[in-house]
Amino acid sequence: MQLYNTLSAKEREKLIEEAGKDRLTISFYQYAHIGNPKIFRNHLFIHWNELDVLGRIYVANEGINAQLSVPAENFEAFKKHLDSISFLENVRLNIAIEQDNKSFLKLKVKVRHKIVADGLNDDTFDVTNKGIHVGAEKFNELIEDPETVLVDMRNHYESEIGHFKNAVTPDVDTFRDSLDIIENNLAEHKEDKKLVMYCTGGIRCEKASAYYKHKGFKNVYQLEGGIIEYARQVKDRNLENKFLGKNFVFDHRRGERISEDVISNCHQCGKPCDTHVNCANEACHLLFIQCKECAEAMDDCCSLECKETHALPYEEQKSLRKGKKASNKIFKKGRSEVLKYKK
Repeated sequence: MQLYNTLSAKEREKLIEEAGKDRLTISFYQYAHIGNPKIFRNHLFIHWNELDVLGRIYVANEGINAQLSVPAENFEAFKKHLDSISFLENVRLNIAIEQDNKSFLKLKVKVRHKIVADGLNDDTFDVTNKGIHVGAEKFNELIEDPETVLVDMRNHYESEIGHFKNAVTPDVDTFRDSLDIIENNLAEHKEDKKLVMYCTGGIRCEKASAYYKHKGFKNVYQLEGGIIEYARQVKDRNLENKFLGKNFVFDHRRGERISEDVISNCHQCGKPCDTHVNCANEACHLLFIQCKECAEAMDDCCSLECKETHALPYEEQKSLRKGKKASNKIFKKGRSEVLKYKK
């Protein structure tokens, strides 16, 4: 019974190129009681591996959080398998606006304590007492209301390249950090203001809305399906798009464009840019924004030190890393003193 990947990312990438077939990038989540996450994890891996599903899936006692890629020709079989699982039947699937056949190159199904690292003690409040879910049209109405406070529940590097007009964008590194900041800033408006929240696909707002209702906020709303579903509804229904820039995504694409606005800048030269990259130095991998000119001049690295290291023979780079704690900063804080124009 195969419960692990047998191909490297490079081998998988080559197979995808040779196949020349379209893949769909999809995300979904569902809170549900899973008695034995390990058995459920193995069940998913066995079935999805047969369908050539690739992605990053977290399973916990509280549910599932999945970001994945599936061959378009296998989508119906994949959906049929989802529907065969009672709590995943007809679950909403967020399908990416911009498709990339190489968005994921391995199938990773991991058992975690929680499907989102929220740092909350769920025993202290009712996680099922959530805010009101609204679609794109109602959301657009709400955020034009002067009695609304619109809050971005994502991290700083996500909102830096794209956010809704007039949104509060906390300068935080983690979801948990934003909860207290928002509560403190809006402490005087728990009863008279409408608290409207959004995130990438909706999962962070599920827990946040219940948390804020527990904290005394009377009018709590959340964007159904997050930015991904909002963009789909705006396009399908010809609604006004109130999102500026790109939506950061947690796969190899790193972002999908929602509007033509470029609201961020290259962290090395300061020119308008919203392309996230990872430092090419294997010992760094810092996530930052880099324009094409700086990428060429810096050899895809974040600093001169990393550029010098990256230029060394591969075996010498490996020897320098040997015995040192891995410093993999992919999709993490993206902050560094070497980034001169990081806001």
